Amino acid sequence: MPVLSLAYLRERLWRVPGPTHEGGSRIRHSRGFTLIELLIVVVIIGILAAIAIPKFGATKNKAYVAAMKSDLRNLVTAEELYFADNVQYTTTPPASTYSVSAGVTVTIAVGAQGWAATANHSGLNPPKPCYIIGGGNPTANNLANTEGEIRCTP
Repeated sequence: MPVLSLAYLRERLWRVPGPTHEGGSRIRHSRGFTLIELLIVVVIIGILAAIAIPKFGATKNKAYVAAMKSDLRNLVTAEELYFADNVQYTTTPPASTYSVSAGVTVTIAVGAQGWAATANHSGLNPPKPCYIIGGGNPTANNLANTEGEIRCTP
């Protein structure tokens, strides 16, 4: 075991350059990364994070819109099931045939010619509602104008 001298501590622990060659150039003990190398790695990781984080946000919004569309598709089935049994549409489909996803609110309007629905998600800011019409109600809203077609605010 080496003697714990001041020179040994300087050379091994604090990485102060120690012995030199015959010509006066110092012998370098490469046992770690320099501060510059570590800073470059941190900067590269920061740049990659700055690129990736906005893409994750867009993916989250797409998932919210997909949940709203799925709920509206399920609503079409629930409304038609209710109509087959009762010969009318409803603003509150039975829980046994229809339930909404977490964070989604669906508003249903029933008219003389059919029904229309609007879906919103609490996670979207600003809100981007999706619309659908059913039962031959072409005048329910200005975005959805084809029965069964889901249209979302761009």
